[in-house]
Amino acid sequence: MPGVDLTKRATGRTRARWGVLAQRDFRLLWVGETASGLGNGITAVALPLIAVEVLDASSTAVGLLAAAVWLPWLVVGLPVGAWVDRTRKRPLMLACDLVSAAALVSIPMAAWLGALTYGHLVGVALVCGTAAVCFNPAYHAYIRTVLDGRDLLEGNAKLQGSEAATRVVGPGAAGLLAQACGAVAALVADAVTFLVSALCLRRIAVVERDRAPEVERVPLRQQIGEGLRFVGRDRYLRSMVAWGAVINMALMGYQAVQVVFLVRTVGLNPAMVGLLLTSGSAGGIVGALVATRATRRFGTARGLLLLQAVTAPFVLLLPMTTAGPGLSLFAAGAFTVGIGISVANVVVGSFRQSYCPPHLLGRVVATAMVINHSTIPLGSLVGGVLGDAVGYRTTMWIMTAIVAPSWLILAMSPMRHQRDLPRERAGSDTEPRVETGARAKSGARAESSAPAKAQTSRW
Repeated sequence: MPGVDLTKRATGRTRARWGVLAQRDFRLLWVGETASGLGNGITAVALPLIAVEVLDASSTAVGLLAAAVWLPWLVVGLPVGAWVDRTRKRPLMLACDLVSAAALVSIPMAAWLGALTYGHLVGVALVCGTAAVCFNPAYHAYIRTVLDGRDLLEGNAKLQGSEAATRVVGPGAAGLLAQACGAVAALVADAVTFLVSALCLRRIAVVERDRAPEVERVPLRQQIGEGLRFVGRDRYLRSMVAWGAVINMALMGYQAVQVVFLVRTVGLNPAMVGLLLTSGSAGGIVGALVATRATRRFGTARGLLLLQAVTAPFVLLLPMTTAGPGLSLFAAGAFTVGIGISVANVVVGSFRQSYCPPHLLGRVVATAMVINHSTIPLGSLVGGVLGDAVGYRTTMWIMTAIVAPSWLILAMSPMRHQRDLPRERAGSDTEPRVETGARAKSGARAESSAPAKAQTSRW
């Protein structure tokens, strides 16, 4: 893609030592996403704690709150994907960061004024969810602007690793902040992280390519249809999307009640809840670290299947959790499942970025996310309702029993016969090359024909 070739500015020694982090633009993207991920980890614990402890919400209400974050994917996800392919990515991402920061700040302000309500929490969840719908497809497409194809796997692994690391720190920090200052105050930290992300994005120097004029003339409905057909007709993407939809529903089903389960059934305080929830994120760090080595040794297809088959059944340890030594069951189960999910995020995300034609990438990412995320509100609502109807532990058993065998969906796909996923789509069309106005000022870097060595970040 046209832009500044910043890779050449790093010395060979620096490049060998730091990898893609030797590139300034990727460093800024990485720092911004790491800061934002830290805030997300805090909010993932702080919001349900506010609902439970400040507003005395039921488990159904907590499930509805979790569903509200993902509901915008069902409403605007597909048109946003087509829109992302028409527009520049960085200004859109900046706007999303600023809107999310403002929405989160409104919660502590309302609480300090004595005006915080459950409806306010749901409204903020909807606003932040809508911002995420716009941000995520743009972010996945923007990575190809910052990195060329040869660096996608390494770049995605580093982004996934830092995201997992912040999920270790975030829930623990949220628990400690909630214990010391109240759960409401923890959201201020999340708002600050969105501002840090916006600042880092603002400083990235690489130039995005101009939009092709012919793309502007294509009706939005037709562009949406192209993304749907591409995913629906492709045997690899189709199976990945189906698997993601099933596992997301089940994951969110038990996650909707796990905070309530740990507080009311197991009897933990907020600090211990936050600390225990970091175990899954610790597994995510390990998964990001081993993803590249595992796929090189076993292959991207075989390695993905093998790790899912080994790690997914450990989720059945979670409902066995009891106070005292029994807490180790939750930690071990969440840790091992976190490894499998993290590896899948790295493998599927890099595969999608290298496999899909660039001019379709925003729509393909949005289509996959809409389908996968459409089951998240369902899982959250089902988990919350089941928690009130049959109990929190029983709900944990029901939902984890769906997660454990979900890898069989991938095993029934064509990848079971292959060592590696294809690096590019056979017979795929390419995007018309467009000269950018900034090319003369900034220099140019041709889009690499070398695909990623393998790889989603968040389905």
